[in-house]
Amino acid sequence: MRFEQPLTPGRLVRRYKRFLADVALDSGESVTAHCANPGSMLGLAEPGMRVWLSPSTNPARKLAYSWELVAAGGGLVGINTAHPNAIAAEAIAAGAVPELAGYGILKREVRYGKSSRIDILLSGPEDGGPDCYVEVKNVHLMRSQGLAEFPDSVTARGAKHLAELSDMVEAGHRAVMLYLVQRGDCERFSLAGDIDPAYERALGEAAARGVETLAYACNVSPEAIELSRRLPVVLPDRTRARSGT
Repeated sequence: MRFEQPLTPGRLVRRYKRFLADVALDSGESVTAHCANPGSMLGLAEPGMRVWLSPSTNPARKLAYSWELVAAGGGLVGINTAHPNAIAAEAIAAGAVPELAGYGILKREVRYGKSSRIDILLSGPEDGGPDCYVEVKNVHLMRSQGLAEFPDSVTARGAKHLAELSDMVEAGHRAVMLYLVQRGDCERFSLAGDIDPAYERALGEAAARGVETLAYACNVSPEAIELSRRLPVVLPDRTRARSGT
């Protein structure tokens, strides 16, 4: 996924009300940007951090900028949770995710389950197998060097999605939980069970019911965010025990 326009650099003054961020631009101007991230952004929203904003092409929009990137951990981190679905879909369509290759049709935001929408539905597999339901979760938390973790705050909605993926498996389909890590400095992925133990339990139960788990890192730059490589998934012992792995 390439940014449509050059990003504007600056420094974070503060993030507040979850979806707002005051930024001092390098030009000397101070602006309020939209922060498309409902999580805690632990370690990524400290005053003074180097950030990059995307300018809006809509002159009627109330906020002229959106917060896209922050410098952390020796690299850049994508914080906009509106992007992972598009990044994943683009990579799958290009054959960059071997585990999800071989499907003739890719659709996004398809209704399923109980008043939900699946992020990506893959159908028409070459081998005549079942359709594949893919749920994408944004990941940007890194508390220990090289370890990407999810979630960074409690997510009851995330646990609900895992249960619905499990139902799809039991209905004869394939279901995949794809964790998209919007940073390139991580070498493995795990769960932040201390932040949300209920989600940790839900993933263990989903894995036991046949839901697959994938994690991929990204190359992040002011020009683009693109899928780069698969990360090993290291589940806590208690989660592995519930999933039978």
